[in-house]
Amino acid sequence: MTRAFSDDLRSRVLAASRNGMSARSAAARFGIGISTAIALIASARQGRLTPGKQGRRGGSRLDAHEDFIIGMIEEAKDITLNEMVLRLHEERAVSIGRSALDVWLRKHGWTFKKRPHMHWSRVTGVLPLHCPPSPDV
Repeated sequence: MTRAFSDDLRSRVLAASRNGMSARSAAARFGIGISTAIALIASARQGRLTPGKQGRRGGSRLDAHEDFIIGMIEEAKDITLNEMVLRLHEERAVSIGRSALDVWLRKHGWTFKKRPHMHWSRVTGVLPLHCPPSPDV
């Protein structure tokens, strides 16, 4: 994963720019991309001297509605994802796709058994991502 350039490099590029060096020349001098130098100088002109936060934001829009979602499952054990998405939209004004709801439920330990007469269940513990081969093979 990429990371932000150091504050030292940022300050040297900005100092060179303040002393009259073009962004292209500063990029060549400090070994960074032209567009990077242009972006550093432009953000400094707007008052942003530190790098922005990288990575995905934490959490989900559904986290605030966790009690409502769990309540739907406990109220009707055979509720489908489509019905849950519809109720979230109608009762909570949350527009979310079926697969996003499924991912959220799985991250919170909820699974649905596809056999007849089975319902939503809460998984306890963490599921292993990789199971080593059994020794009797």
